[in-house]
Amino acid sequence: MILRNQFLRLFAFCLPMVFASLLAFVSEVQARQVIEIKPVADDMTPVVRGAIDGVSGRDVKLVFSKGTYRFRPDYATDKYCTITNHGNGLKKIAFLFEDFDSVEIEGNGAEFIFHGRMAPFQFENCDKVTVKNLTLDWDIPFTFLGTVVECNSDEGWRDIKPFTDGFSWRLHQHRLEFPNVDGFNYSELGSTLAFEPVLKRVVHGAWDLHSQPRWVEQRDDGILRFHEPLRQYPPVGSLLSSKGDREHDRYAPAFQVKLCENIRFESVVIHHALGMGFLFERSEHATLANCGIYLREGTNRVVSTTADATHFCNCRGDLLIEKCRFENMLDDGTNVHGTYAEVDEVIDTHTVRVQLKHFEQMGFEFAGVGDAIWFIHCPSPARAAANEVISVEVVNERFVQLQFKSPLPADLDVGDLLENKTWNPSFTMRGCTIQNHRARNVVLKTPQKIVIEDNDFSSMMSSIFFRGESFFWFESGSVEDVVIRNNRFKHCAYSGMEHAILWITPRLGKAFHQDELYDRNIRFENNAIETFDNRIVWADRVDGLVIAGNTIKQTTDAQPLHPDAHRFDLINCRNVEITNNQYEGTSTKSVQADEATRRTLRVEGNHGF
Repeated sequence: MILRNQFLRLFAFCLPMVFASLLAFVSEVQARQVIEIKPVADDMTPVVRGAIDGVSGRDVKLVFSKGTYRFRPDYATDKYCTITNHGNGLKKIAFLFEDFDSVEIEGNGAEFIFHGRMAPFQFENCDKVTVKNLTLDWDIPFTFLGTVVECNSDEGWRDIKPFTDGFSWRLHQHRLEFPNVDGFNYSELGSTLAFEPVLKRVVHGAWDLHSQPRWVEQRDDGILRFHEPLRQYPPVGSLLSSKGDREHDRYAPAFQVKLCENIRFESVVIHHALGMGFLFERSEHATLANCGIYLREGTNRVVSTTADATHFCNCRGDLLIEKCRFENMLDDGTNVHGTYAEVDEVIDTHTVRVQLKHFEQMGFEFAGVGDAIWFIHCPSPARAAANEVISVEVVNERFVQLQFKSPLPADLDVGDLLENKTWNPSFTMRGCTIQNHRARNVVLKTPQKIVIEDNDFSSMMSSIFFRGESFFWFESGSVEDVVIRNNRFKHCAYSGMEHAILWITPRLGKAFHQDELYDRNIRFENNAIETFDNRIVWADRVDGLVIAGNTIKQTTDAQPLHPDAHRFDLINCRNVEITNNQYEGTSTKSVQADEATRRTLRVEGNHGF
């Protein structure tokens, strides 16, 4: 009886709390607006726009029925956008989400087909973003493609049989115009690259070509003759692909995430985009799981996205790319970096005006109130003292005025660099496949923890690339804690330009020291390497590099491009260990190190050297 009375009193005490919790749960469920969408129109842009515009709260979930959804730019949202590493301007946006507490998109296997110049998805200032189970493509790709029929280097022309099925172009007044969609054409062929017709990867030994023919001539059997002397002519039988002029060939990424937190993309596949696949700017905690950027099965195309598969600029928190497949992009598999801003004028003891240097950084939010900023005093590239931003005044897209909590360094001068200390992420990539694309598999520039493990890599240029630089892109910065382990590298660095599987190569302006240590603490361990050429690791200005337990097998499936290079080439390095590696091949050029490196170099326990 006593126990029963105690239970009743406890129940009576707890019941209001249980009831309140239940009401709160119901309220939370009711607050999130769930919108179910079916492919009910030939152009789904106004349907989706109306659905998003009609959301009354700050939490929304869009649920798509499985099917094909087509999107055109006619009724898309117009918005002037600054998009890092793309062209700024007025964009046509299909899915625009701004200032939401949560956004969830469940695709249920739906396929989204876009037409013309469109920015499919933009998420800005959202606290939680989740996108699952959908495929994204374009009806007409923004590339030109043709088979190389004949080349004549003496007379300076190449004959191309253009693809017509699925592609759009026209010959007008001896000038090729493409993509010839809704009145838009590039001003020139621009960036052009040769691909192997069967494997659909970049031709062995190929160079990037900027194409601007003097004139184009119509020949018999649908062949076009391009009158243009070239440094290197593409092989007969290869597929030559062009993506247009540099000013316009990066319209927008498929997914732009800006000023957001807690982002997850799962089972999202991109077959084509007019720029990058996934772009993250000044965002925090992001995961890509089981996502893909690759060609549709059976397609005659050779290009997926016209720029990087994934790109992270001034992000923070934990970034994870897991079990993803990236192929046939026209730039890197991923690029993780910060931004260097250059001092334009020291205004007073607490205030400095800085400028963004690269033309595709204009309008980027380099710093916010509360951010800690490193000062980098020329000629040393080292991070010096940090200071906290208390005020930000945007002058225009190029110039920003920053006021700091403490006095500025007395020796701060025009031409020095600022780097954002607060916005740097840790990064993990595991279980991914990256291959058959232009440029590098992975580009890394963050001082936080980096882990690259259990991936399959094949690269046109370097597979793993470290290049903080203040020369052109102004992408910071130096790394301090990197593990690259248990990966499989096969057929890497087959560009005509010399590269290495792992290349560490800071590129700083002439005013900076060119021999001062830059990157630190990189471990390259237990990787399996099969490749035709010699260059495995090429390192410059590294303090703490361990190359251990790797197996290297020289293959004979392709002609070596740089047979005189050493497997390990070390310049201005300190504390390098090359231990317990195994080599199988014919090259006798093992280790090359300059005098500065040899003082602390340890090479032992290796086999086949």
